[in-house]
Amino acid sequence: MTTRAVSAPTPWRVVALDYVRLTKPRVISLLLVVTVGAMMVAADGLPDLTTLVVTVIGGYLAAGGAHSINQFADRDLDRHMTRTDARPVVNGRISPTRALVFGIALGLASFLLLGLLVNWLAASLAMAGLVLYVGLYTAWLKRTTVHNIVIGGAAGAVPPLVGWAAVTGELGLTAWLMFAIVFYWTPPHFWALSLMLERDYARAGVPMLPVVRGERETRRQIVLWTFVMMGVSLLPAAAGVAGLTYLVAAVVAGAIMLGLALRLDREGGRWARPTFSYSLLYLVIIFVALGVDAA
Repeated sequence: MTTRAVSAPTPWRVVALDYVRLTKPRVISLLLVVTVGAMMVAADGLPDLTTLVVTVIGGYLAAGGAHSINQFADRDLDRHMTRTDARPVVNGRISPTRALVFGIALGLASFLLLGLLVNWLAASLAMAGLVLYVGLYTAWLKRTTVHNIVIGGAAGAVPPLVGWAAVTGELGLTAWLMFAIVFYWTPPHFWALSLMLERDYARAGVPMLPVVRGERETRRQIVLWTFVMMGVSLLPAAAGVAGLTYLVAAVVAGAIMLGLALRLDREGGRWARPTFSYSLLYLVIIFVALGVDAA
């Protein structure tokens, strides 16, 4: 007589942690810094605490929903990349259907929370960011064109619009200037990462710039886009919506970013990681400086 082995149920903490991983909390933390910075600029200091807390929660839900749906849609690519082959959907710890339903539920929760407790413009912008990320970047651009990051960067640049709209109920020039900073920051930031992961993207068949145009051209584009990013970062000061504190921070932070990009261009791939890592800090510096300047 044989007995069938019965696997022990997965502890709920492990399951919960996998669902948290679906939302990519480390990525979202950067988006929330951008959102809060934009809110401080809109409020000329600290915004209403309730509005701040609800907007942060709603922003997390929207971004988390987008990332969850992304992992559902990209599961065929993720299994070919060492950076993503341990994700819960790829490993079968969470089924694709559950990841999709979870992502949709988070997106709807974000829309209702922001709409009912903040305003419907902020809610609609957060939902637009989700749709752009999933529908424009994930489902189409990422798989079809070398310009995926350039065009798809619009999705990642939505958080400052959400933050501004949450405080003011409208969109003004300052909001679009902050949108532009994130938009032009995205290509040099992501191309530095793609240099580190070129083999992964090639193996998965994703037409990232290093795969299609080569490392040398990618390094050159990082320098060019960093120059543009630096120029755009000075526009809030030029438009009179940010003062000397911000201007100094933007010039110094941009100069460091440009120095790393030039070093990467001259000396090659070993400078890709420092450039990528600093690009994260750069965006934090810019939006913290905007918030401090406003306060």
